[in-house]
This record gives sequence, C-alpha cells and structure tokens, in this order.
Amino acid sequence: MSRGARAAVFRCGVQVAGICDAAEAEMVQAAGAVALGFPLRLKDGREDLSEAAATSLIRALSPRIATVLITYQTEAEAIVDFAAALGVSWVQFHGDVSQATVARVRALAPELGLIKALVIQGAEAAPVLEEARRFAPSVDAFLTDTFDPATGRRGATGQTHPWAVSRAVVDAGLAPVILAGGLSPANVAAAIEAVRPWAVDAHSALEGADGRKDPACVHAFLARAQAAFKRFPPRP
Repeated sequence: MSRGARAAVFRCGVQVAGICDAAEAEMVQAAGAVALGFPLRLKDGREDLSEAAATSLIRALSPRIATVLITYQTEAEAIVDFAAALGVSWVQFHGDVSQATVARVRALAPELGLIKALVIQGAEAAPVLEEARRFAPSVDAFLTDTFDPATGRRGATGQTHPWAVSRAVVDAGLAPVILAGGLSPANVAAAIEAVRPWAVDAHSALEGADGRKDPACVHAFLARAQAAFKRFPPRP
C-alpha cells in the first residue's frame, strides 16, 4: 500500500491518544475518531492500561479504526515485535530514534503505517524542517507535538507550541502532518485554521480529574474539529 493510501485514513480526522479501556474506546469511536493511540512502555510508567489489556482491546476493534502504538523505544526489532504482539496498524515514534531505525522498521514491517513525532521546542522552524527532511522518505506522516522543558516530556504535556512551526512543516509538503500539543475544544478550530494540518490529535486536554476521557469534552472536540476541517481542509 502506498504512503498516500495509508495516510488517507487520517485525512480531516482526529486521533485520540491514551485510551483506558474498551468502554472508552467505544465512546471515542462513536464520537467520530479515526484513530486510537496507545502510549506503552513509558519511562515514567504512566501507561493508561496494561499491555495485556491493550492487546485484547486492539484485537477486538474494527479494522476500519487505525490503532497506533505510541512508542519511545529506539530498537527496530523490538518495536516491530511489540507492534506485532499488540496487533496495531500504525507506529508513532516519540523517542530519540534514528532515521536508520525508522527505515529498518519500514523494511521489517512494510504493512505498518509509520508516524514520526516532531517535538517542537521553540519558535524556530529550521531544525524541525531539517529533521522532517531526514525522516520523510521512511514515514507516512508526521505528528507535531510539544516539548516541556520543565519535565523533559516529549508530548502529552497539555501545552501548545508555536503553530507557525507546524505550519512550516505543512507548507514544506514532505508528508501529511497531524497536529498535536495542548489541543482542546477551546482551541482546535483556531489551530486547524492556522496550521491546515492533515489531522489533529488530542490526549490530556480531553480528560477529567480522574484521568479518563470526558464524553462531553470528546464530543465537543470532535464536532469542532470536523466543522473546522470543512472550512479549512488540508492543503493539497
């Protein structure tokens, strides 16, 4: 399958990351999400569910929904083996992974969709674009997210970044761009207008105090994102 055909599942869509259980997955799908993200084997141990529970949930989902392993692992064989064990259709690289590793994953598992996170640390687009150019031949899409200098976390920070940097990646036309980083019902429409991404991703901003996705927040986010994509579709 070509890169364009794989990435088409995300176009004008929403990925919701940090799914806790089957009930939450069902609610998010019903709201209209096209992809579910599962951050696993995290260094800080803040997984939303166990690997066994994730595997059971993923294998019960419809093949029409994209299932995404969000990983900080850096060894190609370990990533491919973990993705196969889980049964996911996509891998999202969030760690300090090399271009050679991503290319090796592509060679070992050509059926997997691959997303490279571009973690934005400031207002300068040049270093982000340089990274994007290096990885573009091996991936199906990029995801722009936010670095938190206070904690060192690369994503799932609940913080936005300068959207002009993400817009520069979109305008470079290297691969479809999924916009993440502090997106909520309050700002997702403005973000889509400013960046013109292929898709958007949300995680912590959709959660209540108990760490679970709030249904009202999820439905509002999906509705506002879908309306914004109709007004501001991705750039060709």
